[in-house]
Amino acid sequence: MKNTGIKLALYINYFVFAILLNSVGIVILKSINNFGVDEVQASTLELFKDMPIAIVSFLIASFLPRIGYKNSMLAGLGIVTLACVYMYFGNSFTSAQVLFASVGVAFALIKVSVYSVIGLVTNDEKEHNSLMSSIEGVFMFGIALAYFLFPAFNTEGVPDAWLRVYWVLAGLSILSFLFLLNVKFEEGNEIPGANLADDFAQMIGLLGKLLVLVFVISAFLFVMIEQGIMTWLPTFNERVLNYSNSLSEALKENISIKMSAILAISLGVGRILAGFIAKKVSWVWIVATCILASMGIVLFILPKVVSAEAVDIMSFSDIPLMAYTFPLVGLFLAPIYPLLNSAVLSAIPKKLHSPMTGLIVVFSALGGTLGSRAIGWLFKTVGAESAFYYTLIPMGLMLIALFILKRLTEKKATHG
Repeated sequence: MKNTGIKLALYINYFVFAILLNSVGIVILKSINNFGVDEVQASTLELFKDMPIAIVSFLIASFLPRIGYKNSMLAGLGIVTLACVYMYFGNSFTSAQVLFASVGVAFALIKVSVYSVIGLVTNDEKEHNSLMSSIEGVFMFGIALAYFLFPAFNTEGVPDAWLRVYWVLAGLSILSFLFLLNVKFEEGNEIPGANLADDFAQMIGLLGKLLVLVFVISAFLFVMIEQGIMTWLPTFNERVLNYSNSLSEALKENISIKMSAILAISLGVGRILAGFIAKKVSWVWIVATCILASMGIVLFILPKVVSAEAVDIMSFSDIPLMAYTFPLVGLFLAPIYPLLNSAVLSAIPKKLHSPMTGLIVVFSALGGTLGSRAIGWLFKTVGAESAFYYTLIPMGLMLIALFILKRLTEKKATHG
């Protein structure tokens, strides 16, 4: 199959970074319990992760084709390998901040490269939709693995035992580096501008297009919702589920974290399915249906989870069935982001994919930071029981933006 090695490299790199990036919710819980910080301070880990993503993407995305996508991804993998080793020896909230800052810088290099290479190895909008959705689906399965990998290193009575997971993550990063190093990579010669200054001007100029502006707002709103829920779901589980007083803190953490894997798995399944459905159904109607279904789950399922009959939970078998249903919101959130990204990237020339991806990553990072910080503040002020209801506001705004985006993409397709 053509480009199989390149595509496999994209899948592997995204899988590794899924574990690293989205362990932030787990490390927030660990920081509260082990490092003695409060919810608002712990939520700064999301800031340390997302701001470097935004800044680095903004500064380098437009001229990344000149550096080379393969070189950029290799550099990203090298950075996170060193960061994982530093986290093991640092063992502090400060070292966690450094870890996520490093992961943010590296992911900016990885994501812009991956999204740009997708455009090089696909031939039309439907193929682009399908590959984008499946790669994002694999990303979610990486997140799901994190929810089992981290608890596997929790040891009763040894509070620092969980840090050993970073040796495993460093090892995975090295293996990914070696695989990518040996993949034959023809990157093409699609350069945005005539020189570095013109490359950057091309990216800034994209913000002047109404299609791009509405899209980046939509991406911002989506990531605000997804990251807000994903980052705080382990803490939500620990506080809302009625654990037995005889259960140790380590076991409570393990159950709460593993329960959160349901969200990641449902996101992964949703994105893989979306890759198939998008070949048959318009992306607009898939996204609209998914937004409405997500709103329905928050409105009708979440209240039942919060008010579920209290029992003294000692193991997974004691958890009320209703508690397993809210994370299934991931099935419906899943297709939104890759389909929005693919629709816009397919509507612009391939030479602009790198700067456009830079904007996607910048606004996604800003949305993730704001979403996590906002939910962290709500956890502290209104409580875990009520915080997630506020995701209905960005969901409603995103639905409005979707139909504006539909008209603009149709206009672009008609007039070119």
